[in-house]
Amino acid sequence: MEKALTKVGSFWMSQKAKQEISHITDDLSSLSSTVEEKAKWFINKLKGKPSKALTDLLRDYNLPPGLFPQNIICYEFDETKGKLIVYLPSPCEVCFKNSSVVRYANRVKATLSRGKLTAIEGMKTKVLVWVKVTGINMESYKSDKIWFTAGVKKSQPRDAYELARNAVKVEEF
Repeated sequence: MEKALTKVGSFWMSQKAKQEISHITDDLSSLSSTVEEKAKWFINKLKGKPSKALTDLLRDYNLPPGLFPQNIICYEFDETKGKLIVYLPSPCEVCFKNSSVVRYANRVKATLSRGKLTAIEGMKTKVLVWVKVTGINMESYKSDKIWFTAGVKKSQPRDAYELARNAVKVEEF
């Protein structure tokens, strides 16, 4: 009799555990992408992957550290492919020191190489109308100009992008 009760009890416990795991899985799948990205970042931190500040990463690649707003959630960088993904809590925009305005989507993707961000997705700048930024380029390490490609190439003073600024939330990218 005791063996029978033990088997029934363990069967009941395993069924309850399966239900709970199912509920947790459903809850996790319904989370917003922002929370999922935070979880990814946390898991990478637990795995021991070094997390350098985005500003330091940009400096290491000879780009101004203030190209992205202060309120990023996290970023991913695949050094072998140069793929950079920056996650933000919502679409937002930043007005820089030189009065240029850049708008960011929730996720900005780009290819990062020495002095360049290319194949950018998720970034716009205002030039009478909003235009997609497809590239950002520094001519040389000591250059005081940064070049934005948004339909046409336009130079901006590098010092306008030296400090990461707070972003203002916008309704849509």
